[in-house]
Amino acid sequence: MDKPVSQAISFRRSVRRFTGQPIDPALIDEIIALACLAPAPHHSRPWRFVNVATEDAREALADAMSDSWRADLEAEGRTVHEIASLLEKSRLQVTEPPVVLLACITLEEARPWPDQRRKAAERDMFVQSLGAALQNILLAAEERGLAGYLKGAPLFCTEAIAEALSLPAGWEPTFLVLLGRPHPDFLPSRREEIELGRFVVER
Repeated sequence: MDKPVSQAISFRRSVRRFTGQPIDPALIDEIIALACLAPAPHHSRPWRFVNVATEDAREALADAMSDSWRADLEAEGRTVHEIASLLEKSRLQVTEPPVVLLACITLEEARPWPDQRRKAAERDMFVQSLGAALQNILLAAEERGLAGYLKGAPLFCTEAIAEALSLPAGWEPTFLVLLGRPHPDFLPSRREEIELGRFVVER
């Protein structure tokens, strides 16, 4: 609980294997509260989170994602065996982690610009804000001895997920946040040194 921000940023990794140890719900509430401190346009809070905690809800989520992805894979001409393997891996990613959060965005506080150009820019601002909230979750989890990763699959089947989980109107599914205590076999990979010249220019 005493890691400085820079250390949490440096140590964070996308971890996909967990011990299975249950996580205190109060800890998850604390992490989500920190997510809600992310910067957002117009003093809004355009993020919504669903703690997909029950077995029934996770199965409904996994089914919705699988049905949608199966249709896409079949359209690509993938073999039956390829499809079965990919869908089984995806299902386990949703059903096995100790914590599964579905991050949604809502545009109810967006300004109703009359033209498409500004509407698109407004949406981009809200989406960027959601990214900041998700980063807060991952860093807060790292600080508290947890780990996890983001899964963007909900972006490809938003309507199916919204229906499967009976989400309130206006909640748009975006990312899954999978969290838990890292498996003891996990070894973080060595990161390459950052070459700032690739990412920064001066004018």
